[in-house]
Amino acid sequence: MRSIRFLAVAAFAALLAAGCSSNSEAATTEPPATPTTVPLETVPSNYVSYFRQPTACGADQPDPAVDMKFDAPEDVGLTGTTMVTLNTSCGPIEIAMDPSVAPETVNSFVFLAEQGYFDGTVSHRILPGFMMQAGDPTATGLGGPGYTIPDELPAEAAYTRGVVAMANAGPDTAGSQFFILFGNADWLPPQYSIFGEVVNGFEVLDAIEAIPLGRGANSADPSPSTPLESLFIESVAIQR
Repeated sequence: MRSIRFLAVAAFAALLAAGCSSNSEAATTEPPATPTTVPLETVPSNYVSYFRQPTACGADQPDPAVDMKFDAPEDVGLTGTTMVTLNTSCGPIEIAMDPSVAPETVNSFVFLAEQGYFDGTVSHRILPGFMMQAGDPTATGLGGPGYTIPDELPAEAAYTRGVVAMANAGPDTAGSQFFILFGNADWLPPQYSIFGEVVNGFEVLDAIEAIPLGRGANSADPSPSTPLESLFIESVAIQR
């Protein structure tokens, strides 16, 4: 396996480059406006290419994703640990999220999940030995939900196998894109909000890590990171 540290500089830069929308709004108790929804076939995106290629792990394709835009996340009233299941092409990944550690981030993720925002989206970036990145309906690395949320950064770098954290484009720019670590990444600086941890489904992470990869036209990674078989998030189940 390649050295994680060999990938450190480029991978760190690419995580910072993960785009979000420019609307900076924190969670609010007021319900958001009805979201704008656009079929992804009608907007500039890489999604169509992913939808046309084979699906990872021999799975069937889900219904296509829809690019949704919101003014702000609704306060969904979370208390205590929230269990989230990402149903992917390679199987379910169960994640425990603690709103007391990252309240804005967990609230936003659950809000988007309950709106169906992640359904049918793909992982647009996989780096074996490091992480998988997802949460962008356009699959370009530049998509987001129409708002951003503030950082809720760990006091110390604690990026270990199974950690779920937000990608961003700089301070307080996180939106919907997140990454799950395949292994320990203690070289990462504490600039990414940690908001969950995988508790079941590590064999699914191993299967995802083995998906064949190529080099995308816009990839800043020194090694192939563009999935040649599409890993879909078929649906997201929330257990409060």
